[in-house]
Amino acid sequence: MEELTGEVEDIIYKNEINGYTIASFYMKNSNTVIVGYLPFVNKGDNLKVTGKFVNHPEYGEQFKVDIFEKIMPQTLDALERYLANGIIKGVGPATASKIVKKFGEATIEIMKNEPEELTKIKGITKTKAIEISESFIENWELWQIVGFLEKFGLGAESAQTIYKKLGADTINKIEQDPYILGELSLKVDFKQIDKMALKIGIEKNNLRRIGSGIRHALNLASLNGHACVLEANLITYVVNLLGISEEDVLDGIKDLRAKEQIALEQREELATVKGKTELCVQDWIYLIDYYKTEKNIANQIINLEKADNIKEIKDIDSKIKKVSTIKLSAKQKEAINCINENNVTVITGGPGTGKTTIIKTIIDLFKDEGKKVVLCAPTGRATKRMTEATGEEAKTLHRLLEIGKLSDDKPNPDIDITPVDGDVIIIDEVSMVDMFLMNYLLKAIYKGTKLILVGDIDQLPSVGPGSVLKDIIESKRVPFVTLNKIFRQAAKSKIIVNSHKVNDGIDFFEETDVDEDTLDDFDFIPKNNIKEIQEMILDMYTKDTQIITPTKKGDLGTKTLNKLLQEKYNPYEDYKQEKKFGDNIFREGDKIMQTKNNYDITWVKGVEINSGIFNGEMGQIIEIDNQDGKIKIKFDDDKIAIYETADLEQLEHSYAITVHKSQGSEFNEVIFPIVQVAPVLLTRNVLYTGMTRAKNRLVIIGNKSAVEFMINNVNTKKRNTGLKYKLQNL
Repeated sequence: MEELTGEVEDIIYKNEINGYTIASFYMKNSNTVIVGYLPFVNKGDNLKVTGKFVNHPEYGEQFKVDIFEKIMPQTLDALERYLANGIIKGVGPATASKIVKKFGEATIEIMKNEPEELTKIKGITKTKAIEISESFIENWELWQIVGFLEKFGLGAESAQTIYKKLGADTINKIEQDPYILGELSLKVDFKQIDKMALKIGIEKNNLRRIGSGIRHALNLASLNGHACVLEANLITYVVNLLGISEEDVLDGIKDLRAKEQIALEQREELATVKGKTELCVQDWIYLIDYYKTEKNIANQIINLEKADNIKEIKDIDSKIKKVSTIKLSAKQKEAINCINENNVTVITGGPGTGKTTIIKTIIDLFKDEGKKVVLCAPTGRATKRMTEATGEEAKTLHRLLEIGKLSDDKPNPDIDITPVDGDVIIIDEVSMVDMFLMNYLLKAIYKGTKLILVGDIDQLPSVGPGSVLKDIIESKRVPFVTLNKIFRQAAKSKIIVNSHKVNDGIDFFEETDVDEDTLDDFDFIPKNNIKEIQEMILDMYTKDTQIITPTKKGDLGTKTLNKLLQEKYNPYEDYKQEKKFGDNIFREGDKIMQTKNNYDITWVKGVEINSGIFNGEMGQIIEIDNQDGKIKIKFDDDKIAIYETADLEQLEHSYAITVHKSQGSEFNEVIFPIVQVAPVLLTRNVLYTGMTRAKNRLVIIGNKSAVEFMINNVNTKKRNTGLKYKLQNL
């Protein structure tokens, strides 16, 4: 590790959200470029930085900063440059010059402790003097936060977020209660927070410490899709995490229950005890918002289903003949009758089993009765597919519910939601809907409205916690119809036939019963050499192709493939503007994907102006203006949005995307590389989900044994939820 001392000569790039900075750094006899997380650092600041020199393949030698400390300018010239950089409110270059000239070596002392002295300078009133002093002290405090946090192993990238959330007197607030950091939704390791707390002097069996450990454990479980945790497992984890006794953890659980921060649910259910499966009572612990959410979902579903069926169509068979010329199968008729006779219905099935025909028929039936039918889905691409398939407008759930700025990591089960104006609500791709989004939807539905949940239960579960579709079906409290017959037209597609084979645990390597009408839309190319697979992908790729892969990492992960595809199909050209952001170069013409919900970004679509771009939406960079740092993006549904440079952290290239990110989407052509990666990614539902994203052409390239492993690997991680139990016990 090396240490440098110098002055920030210029800021080359700065991410205003996390403080990642590239700056030119002037030292006594030389200068260099420093890179790293440097929140609150500005042009003119004097720093002591610790790190190492690295060689960037494109930009040459840089000094990568691990730790930094702001120091007061060492000369009057440096002090004047610092004050003139615009960071101190009310001080520009002219005023800075006057202050330093007047007070010299005493300038810092005057600004911190004797602001009234500043009024001796012409143009500085008493009010302005206080404003200058307060601004100087605030910046001083920001410096201290970085140093304070680094003593406890928390990086500078956390400092800016912490200050924004805690405001003035941040250090004192953290010293009083370090565990507050864990409640700010920061990506801060609990063990680091705990280490800080113990250093400060908090006792090991302090209830605040134990409660934070319990909440941390429950939050970790939720990141794996769980809504709750068995109390016995929770106790074991927290005992090991905090080094305390079981009695201490039980005290913590009692304390959190008394404060209504967690809930305990006792369920009589089948469980394996000492190798024997038997009926027993088990205690499940929830964070309170997760418990309330499940309870709300169960209550709303039962209330909807029990309400009078006021939208029922009389003489449905004759009405079907009136609005549709399509010959329906027995299962499709069963599904339509089920929807007509009930307020809540689930329709599930794989590709080619007739779900879309059912949806179109339901739309025609109820529109003919003068009823308003609302179509929605979890993602923008899923709504686009729905609109194209039905000819009717579909909305994303976020847009339909006008949710606004709901925090993804701090759900509010009690929030008021604008009711949906509709007689029949059809939601597609329900397997992608997590417990919180389902709760918001159900809160928006009036009694007497028909709710139709359509999805494929064999696809990957939602990214967020819960297994809503699965729990609703398994509870048997809501009528459901499973479509399992592939229609004749769909059976001509090898994509559809082979997807169903995979779902049934059968491989597709040897074709059987192929007739002359079968579409040549599927290929499996056995390859084991990674470089050869990369070359094949690069050769086969076209603008209509989507690469889908199980993983982000490795030679066939999204990160590597996106760089290779960008280099070949959208290389550097003199006429193309580009913007470097971290390790990525975003270039005009690049395919990109939004990776988190952003409710603030304004977009234009024709004459419509609105806001909000959501996780999973894909588009293309059509213009980069490096003069004002703006990037214009056209999304697949024709929305055009303007991004600031700081917004680029929400984007990633999408020449190649993961199977998880592809959910709810359909692409004309898909290339799906499969090789040996982490077994948790090589599961049947990952393979099935990836295959069913292809509409007209699917090419799987890779290792035959890896594909066979996926087909046979049904050990998907079971999610701990209680929705099924709650539905069954209402």
